[in-house]
Amino acid sequence: MADSVGGNSVVQKARGAGSGARRFVAVGNLLGFQQKHFFPETPGREYEQTTLLKPLAANRDQIKVYRGLDHGLRGGHFAVHTFLSGVLHHESKNRRDGNVTIDQFLADEIGNQTRFASLTVGSEGGIHGGCQMSWTKSGVRVPPITGPAELFERLFVTESKDRRARSIEANSLQSSILDSIMDEAGSLSQRVNQEDKAKLDEYFTAIRDVEKRLEVRKRWADQPKPEPPFEKPSDRNTVDDLPMMYELIALALQTDSTRIATLEIGGSFLPQNLGIDKSYHSLSHHGNDEQAIENLVTLETYQIKQFGKFLSRLAEMQDGEQTLLDSTAVLFGSGMGDGNSHKNTDLPIVLAGGGYGAGEFKQVGTKGKNSVPLCNLFVDIAQRMGVETDSFGSSTGTFS
Repeated sequence: MADSVGGNSVVQKARGAGSGARRFVAVGNLLGFQQKHFFPETPGREYEQTTLLKPLAANRDQIKVYRGLDHGLRGGHFAVHTFLSGVLHHESKNRRDGNVTIDQFLADEIGNQTRFASLTVGSEGGIHGGCQMSWTKSGVRVPPITGPAELFERLFVTESKDRRARSIEANSLQSSILDSIMDEAGSLSQRVNQEDKAKLDEYFTAIRDVEKRLEVRKRWADQPKPEPPFEKPSDRNTVDDLPMMYELIALALQTDSTRIATLEIGGSFLPQNLGIDKSYHSLSHHGNDEQAIENLVTLETYQIKQFGKFLSRLAEMQDGEQTLLDSTAVLFGSGMGDGNSHKNTDLPIVLAGGGYGAGEFKQVGTKGKNSVPLCNLFVDIAQRMGVETDSFGSSTGTFS
C-alpha cells in the first residue's frame, strides 16, 4: 500500500510528535510456529533461510532471530498469556507489578505523550476466550480492539462538537467521583488490619490506573484527530483483515496517535479462510502428521508474510532523518514454543527495527547459569525506550 498520508506531514501536524521518538510494537500468536521450519541451525549472519523465514527475506538486514529465550514456565495454552510478562496471572498477586506486560509497563511510563497510551488489537473469540496478551499492573486484562472498523474509528473519526462537550462533562464527573472514592478509601485504610490493607493497596493501584487513563482522555477530548487517509474499512475475518490491521497500526505510529501497540493473532484466525477445512487448534496437535504440519506451515507462512509487509511498510515511512522502522522496535513471536506438545519453552522470537536489526540468528543458553530469560530482552527494550529500570517480570539482568 502506498504512503497514503503524505510522507511525514501528518506526523509534523500531530500534537506531541517528535521525529525519532522511540516506539514499540509486539505481535504474537496463540499457537506458536513449527520449530523445525522456523529456526535456522547456523548462528550469526550466515544463517539459513528456513521455510518460515523466507517471507522475511526482504527484511533480513533489519531483523534478529533468537532461539532459547523463554520464561521457563509450563502451562500450555494457559501460559500463553505470559508472552509479554513472564509471569503467570495466578502467581502474580504478591508481586509489586503483578503480571504487567511490557507494553503496559511502557504505556504507564511514556504513554501520556500521545492520545492513546497504547493500542491493543486482537479478538475476543477462539481458544479460552479473547485476547490475553496485555495486562495492567493491577492484574486487569486489557480488552482488544477487535477489527479494522473499530480501530479506524479510534484513530481517525472525530466526534461531533456536542458529543465532545458531553465527553468533557462526563470526564469531569468521573474525576470528581474518583476523588471522593480516594478520600473515603484513604480514611478507611487507617482503620483496617494488615491483610485488608494489602487489598486496599490493590484497590488504590486500580484507581490510579483509571485516573491516568482519565487524565489522558481529558487532555485530548477537545483535540481533533488526524484526517482519515482512506474510507472506513469493513470487518471481514481475522485472516483477510490482518493486512489492514497492520496498516492501521503503522498509521497510528506515523500520526503519533500512539507509540506502543500490540497485535495478537488468536483463535479467530480460521484456516477455512485460507482454504483449509480444519480447526487451527486441532492442527496444532498434529502428532507429526505430514498433512497437518503442511497446513500449519501454510497458516504460519501467511502470518509471517504479513508481518514482513508490515516491516517493509514502516521502512518506507519517513520519520525525520530516519525511517519509522528505525524508530520502532518490533517484537514477533508467541508464548507457545511447541503447540503439539504444549511446551512454553524455546519460544520463536524475531526482533526488528529500533536498532536491533542486525541480520543475524542468535542462539542463547537454555540451562543453568547460561540460561537467558526473555524478560532480560524486555529490560533492554524498556531502557532503549527511555524508561529507567533494571528489572522486569522474571528478568535476571539486562540482555547483552
